[in-house]
Amino acid sequence: MTAPTRQLASDGPRRSAPARRTQRFLVGIAAIAALGGALFGYDTGVVSGALPFMERHFGLGSLGEGVITSALLIGAAFGSLAGGRMSDALGRRTSLLWAGAVFIGGALAVALAPTVPFMAVARFVLGLAVGSASVITPLYLSEIAPPHIRGRLVSFNSLMIVSGQLLAYLINAVLAHWAAWRWMLGLAALPAVALFTGLFFLPDTPRWYISKGRRDEAGAVLARTLPAEEVAGELARIDHARGLEATARRGAWQELRTPWIRRLLLVGVGLAIVQQITGVNAVIYFAPKILAATGLGTNAAITATIAVGVISVLATAVGMSLIDRVGRRPMLITGLAGMAFSLALLGAAFRLPHSPAVSLLVLGLMVLYMAFMQATLNTGVWLLLAEMFPLAVRGLAMGTAVFMMWLINFTVALTFPVLLDAVGAGTTFWLFGVACVLSLLFCKRYAPETKGLALEDLEDELRKGATGA
Repeated sequence: MTAPTRQLASDGPRRSAPARRTQRFLVGIAAIAALGGALFGYDTGVVSGALPFMERHFGLGSLGEGVITSALLIGAAFGSLAGGRMSDALGRRTSLLWAGAVFIGGALAVALAPTVPFMAVARFVLGLAVGSASVITPLYLSEIAPPHIRGRLVSFNSLMIVSGQLLAYLINAVLAHWAAWRWMLGLAALPAVALFTGLFFLPDTPRWYISKGRRDEAGAVLARTLPAEEVAGELARIDHARGLEATARRGAWQELRTPWIRRLLLVGVGLAIVQQITGVNAVIYFAPKILAATGLGTNAAITATIAVGVISVLATAVGMSLIDRVGRRPMLITGLAGMAFSLALLGAAFRLPHSPAVSLLVLGLMVLYMAFMQATLNTGVWLLLAEMFPLAVRGLAMGTAVFMMWLINFTVALTFPVLLDAVGAGTTFWLFGVACVLSLLFCKRYAPETKGLALEDLEDELRKGATGA
């Protein structure tokens, strides 16, 4: 995020102060908005440490573990669908405010749940906030970021997701000594309060303001993110794109019937499915259970899971540094190849006799798999979904794709413990490896490249590519 400063500073000392203000503004936006990503990560990651103690407290079997884990995910599916529509109607910022309020109430309800049905309902409600934030946060960041740093700024949300998961693993490891699983779950309320409070100090995005005819407010926000001489041109580009959409005089659902937009939506849904069927959340939700299957004790397995969180954060940071230079498609293809290789070895490791060395090998292969996943596929898919849809349907289309992502996530979380018991960890991870190979073929054929283009110029490019013009 230093490029704008260098560019402006080169024109003389008078430009350095505006450049610094722009940089501070963008950093502040990223830090506050991406708290939604941190909550997404914490609330999905914390269950891995709480689950062994909840299993004892509530007497859960494999199906019960799947229900408790997946209740949040089915809520997230519907939250993502509602979040896309809500962000189009109310604005990206206001919608995140609503999600922040639900995060606070949901976290407290989950922590105080007295029964399994109450817990399932509370996690469903919490999932509504997780799903909404998973759509709105990258959408907000993609629309407010200048084109040359959009990849890094939107990918910062991915970094916050894995940072939230790492924080959950660390807290789990500390509180596991007291079996304090309710505190593990309830501490999510603290960053939720920070998100809710911080959003009162942020504007909405220029593109949403333009979509509602609020041109002056759009210009004011652009003046804080771009050099003064570029504001008029950017406003004109957004106006032009909006004008083309307005001439159709159709709603967002009708716009999805346009052949080139429908094709983009199908690609987006396919990318969302790819991200989930390749096994990442089986590792995130059930890492202690997987490691315990190699002979580790509960507390040791929970502590060892920290390695998964650490490598996820480091790998996402590497992905952020590469995504605007290497491009989206090469990242996806390289990552899926590495994931398939890692899963093949991981499946083979579970065929070995249990021993401390095998536990260490399994942990190392899980870490290798997560490194490929977080640096490439996770970062690339979230970024593409935030970039690839035209303004008229952006919230709805992204919400639809993320809805499918959460449905597949729900299916994996519900069935993984049962599958683990039925066919064993080795076969299960080999199945995920096959999914990686199929996903690689899909991405090679259909994934678009969006690097370096303004969203409005990107829309023109994707329209031409989809129609063959």
